[in-house]
Amino acid sequence: MADFLSLPDSISRYVIDGATVAMEGFTHLIPFAAGHEIIRQKKRDLTLIRMTPDLIYDQMIGAGCAKKLIFSWGGNPGVGSLHRLRDAVEKGWPHAIEILEHSHAAMANAFEAGAAGLPLAILRGYIGSDLPKVNDQIKFIECPFTGERLAAVPSIRPDVSIVHAQKADKHGNVLVEGIIGVQKEAVLAARHSIVTVEEIVDTLDCGPNACVIPGWVISAVTVAPGGARPSYTHGYYPRSNKFYKDWDAIARDREAFTAWLDAHVFAKGDES
Repeated sequence: MADFLSLPDSISRYVIDGATVAMEGFTHLIPFAAGHEIIRQKKRDLTLIRMTPDLIYDQMIGAGCAKKLIFSWGGNPGVGSLHRLRDAVEKGWPHAIEILEHSHAAMANAFEAGAAGLPLAILRGYIGSDLPKVNDQIKFIECPFTGERLAAVPSIRPDVSIVHAQKADKHGNVLVEGIIGVQKEAVLAARHSIVTVEEIVDTLDCGPNACVIPGWVISAVTVAPGGARPSYTHGYYPRSNKFYKDWDAIARDREAFTAWLDAHVFAKGDES
């Protein structure tokens, strides 16, 4: 059964320097509150994994938390580049960061393989792609049954996965509703997992297309109302499109970014 911990205690216990950390959530349910706590605790040398790194990883990279990023697309959705990520890759500020790029299909399969306890994922993909030239984790194998040439990538097995969700019950079972990405697979693949939720309820009232992550696979449940802002949580609050637009100017300038961190993360405030 999951432990019910405060957000600072969850991050302190399970996110250690040098850890491999996956933070998932697609379009909504992005675990911003947890990412900000990682920044506040000044975690370092993290390998960050995310299918679509957006603002939260831009913030964590700019704050100096990451040494490596494994991803399949990176950007400010609907706006443009991640300027803190670009600054780290192109100019080494605040320090150099290694990047390892995959396709969406490869990462989704790698999470699923990790959740199943398998060492690798096999897929039809990367035919005609240049990614195998720059990513040595992409290999090709021959199917022993058909002779078909297939791509293979290592499974994703994070030290800790962090996701946000709508609700947890008093036993630590978690309800995820709305658009569902690879949150379930990320939790199942990880050695430890932290789930931040909007609220604790007596009973999970599950609707269509709902996903329940059982408490016995979760390390810690943390109540964090608004924990996905400025992204949205289906059924609770909308996305702050203004913040995503404003972030472009904030992230372009190192001094503006550092001032934003001081005011809205280290001071435990929140721009959203």
